[in-house]
Amino acid sequence: MKPLADYLREADKEGRPRSGIILGIRMVLRAMQELQIGDPAEVHRQLIAFVETDRCLPDAVELVTGCRLGNRTLKFRDLGKMAATFLDLRTNHAIRLAARETANQRALEVFKGLEKEEALSRAYREWPDEELFSWQPVAVELPTEERPGYRAPRVVCAECGEGISFHREVARAGRPLCRSCAGERYYEPQ
Repeated sequence: MKPLADYLREADKEGRPRSGIILGIRMVLRAMQELQIGDPAEVHRQLIAFVETDRCLPDAVELVTGCRLGNRTLKFRDLGKMAATFLDLRTNHAIRLAARETANQRALEVFKGLEKEEALSRAYREWPDEELFSWQPVAVELPTEERPGYRAPRVVCAECGEGISFHREVARAGRPLCRSCAGERYYEPQ
């Protein structure tokens, strides 16, 4: 595993890393330590990360582990929390980590002469993991169709004619429908 400074240099290539990226990298490094994974690249496609926010943390997870939506190793669960769960498919061990909200307030008190972003960044770089996160082992059931490399026949929606992958169709009146046509769309046609 590379040290924090190496990951921060990599993150710096896209602009100075924000405090959320720093905290995210620290979170991932702690998770890898807890799961006894020395180099995430060695467990390619055998490590699944579930992120509970769409801000900063997914970028940090991808940077350190290589987990990505496109290879089905990064899963997004919109819970609005700076938290993530990491599942090692080789051992079926999983760990969930969550940022301690108290660390933010404490950082602003300890580094009160600094701007908020700089105070948080400094705390996230320097403080021990125990002050930044809580973590616990968890059990995660990952269905076969959610795993990397899963293949299934594509189904065509009987309503719109679009293809549906990975058993995401819904059966209505004996016909396969995509979730959009079944009423679960996030958009409204104009």
